[in-house]
Amino acid sequence: MFRGSFTALVTPFSRGAAGEGGVLDRAAFEKQIEFQAKQGSNGIVPVGTTGESPTLSHEEHHEVIEIAVKSARGTGMKVVAGTGSNSTDEALDLTRFAKKAGADGALIVTPYYNKPTQEGMFRHFKTIAQAVDIPIILYNIPGRCGVTMSNAITARLARECKNIVGMKEATGSMDSASELCGTIGGDFTVLSGDDSLTLPMMSVGASGVISVASNIIPKQIRQMVDAALADDYAAARQIHLRYFDLIKALFIEGNPMGIKTAMAILGRDSGAMRLPLCDVTASARTVITTALFNAGLIAEKPANAA
Repeated sequence: MFRGSFTALVTPFSRGAAGEGGVLDRAAFEKQIEFQAKQGSNGIVPVGTTGESPTLSHEEHHEVIEIAVKSARGTGMKVVAGTGSNSTDEALDLTRFAKKAGADGALIVTPYYNKPTQEGMFRHFKTIAQAVDIPIILYNIPGRCGVTMSNAITARLARECKNIVGMKEATGSMDSASELCGTIGGDFTVLSGDDSLTLPMMSVGASGVISVASNIIPKQIRQMVDAALADDYAAARQIHLRYFDLIKALFIEGNPMGIKTAMAILGRDSGAMRLPLCDVTASARTVITTALFNAGLIAEKPANAA
């Protein structure tokens, strides 16, 4: 159901007087979704990590989901709404809203900060899955959450909850990704959560990506994923290697700081982020600008580039 290339959308904000992110820019968000549809993305993922969901009020979170669902209607793109929280009740409330708004699925991250046990994570996800009849993609990202959900627990959830249909695998470990792909069969979908590892993960059984880089190169990410799904790894590898340096540059000072900087350079976003996130350093901006030039996305190399 969720094979292919999905874009982890940024949430555009107006830029405040001190450079910080202000109010939600609805028009810019709609234009970004239109761009994704024209470039052929299989789906969009609003209000995830890249969408700065921790800084949004519940009302804004709801609004972003509603805009995404409405804007994607008729485009053929699926909408997988981020609805995770470290509070099970809050995640349940957000997931219920995503279902009501018409999202095709929910992306739910492992509970962060609390550091639950494996059994606690199992009960968290099972409670939500049993309460809301919507396809759920789990999201395992220990670098942000402080906990790693085991592949054994993931397999147990997939067996006991038929609407848990996939995993966004962002552990950064190819061993873990290989084990996951080898452990869970059937219709369960594994999606890469790291742009630089999408092709390696697809070589061991992943079915696509939830991509940050596809905010700026959606067509190319879709082409790479399509090639890998067709077992044309020569073509997929060519795209992977062409944009590898750009992808690494986007994360030089974290996400979404890098991608928002790149989008601002390309004229697709204000680049503003809500505190505690802030603008990248001048040196990081030079690295990102140089990578955009080397990838053929801008015409001029920065004068201070190495």
